[in-house]
Amino acid sequence: MQPSLRPVTGTPREIHALLEQWVAEGGAPLVVRTSGSTGQPKDVVLSRDAVLASAQAALERLGGPGQWISALPPTAVGGLQVLVRSILAGEQPVFAEDHSSIPDAVAAMTGGRTYASFVPTQLFRLLASDAAPALADLDAILLGGAAAPAVLLERARELDITVVRTYGMSETSGGCVYDGVPLDGVRMRIGEGGLVELAGPVLFDGYGHERRTGEWFRTSDLGEIGADGRLRVLGRADDVVVSGGVNVPLPAVEEAVRAAPGIQDVAVVGVPDEEWGTRVVAAVVGRTDLPSVRDAVAAAGHPRAWAPRQLLILDELPLLPGGKVDRLELRRLAA
Repeated sequence: MQPSLRPVTGTPREIHALLEQWVAEGGAPLVVRTSGSTGQPKDVVLSRDAVLASAQAALERLGGPGQWISALPPTAVGGLQVLVRSILAGEQPVFAEDHSSIPDAVAAMTGGRTYASFVPTQLFRLLASDAAPALADLDAILLGGAAAPAVLLERARELDITVVRTYGMSETSGGCVYDGVPLDGVRMRIGEGGLVELAGPVLFDGYGHERRTGEWFRTSDLGEIGADGRLRVLGRADDVVVSGGVNVPLPAVEEAVRAAPGIQDVAVVGVPDEEWGTRVVAAVVGRTDLPSVRDAVAAAGHPRAWAPRQLLILDELPLLPGGKVDRLELRRLAA
């Protein structure tokens, strides 16, 4: 398949070459095909103005241009923006695929400031290896694509690794809220049903041939804005399932199970069930059993009714190409 920006396809180097020309000279909007981690993939149309507004605001928030490690697939918006920020900085990205490990990639960096962008699963696995000293040398790590568990963030702090939590999606040209604070030009509010709504120059043009209408983009995420003005994302609206007549927020269950002894990684999903309506299933990497997992949820102060009723013990969680957990595959395995 020929490399392209509509939709974005190709190797990191091929896409980087196409983006260099697109950033410098302009052109038709590019198209990012979403992962489809929770449903049908969509073709998100992003203008040059939106992509550059996002990249420039990100560099300003981080403290200035720098060199980046390209460790995310550039066919998804997170990895794509790593390449765009590199181009704006005038720095050649370090492609992780050229090195045997992330520490080796960090050692190859020559920029005055150095950055990386990971999803939580990647950072979790890196911290379980010997990569921590190298990661501590980076000026910042952007962490997005999924909720960042508190235990992961605390571990990074203990190792003097600078992590910036990002919130955004393909429709916002990538992360547009850093550590709860919107990037310059981005506005946020909580709309009907408690859903996060976003506005600003980073928004997409539409899906395929369907144009976006309205100033605000309503996400599928529940959130709240605290007295300090920071956004707290509570999870996707469809991450709350009804099991046995009880509303169960899956992210809270996942966080509780992650803190249990012997757990290396976890994802919690809901699957249809004749008795419970929806059966809560914990997929874990590690050594544990169902009673221990259920006890961990109660120990976190949550109702016992929230506890998983099924346990999958896996060698590793299935991932999509962008590094996110493949929850559709987990539901298939659980069913």
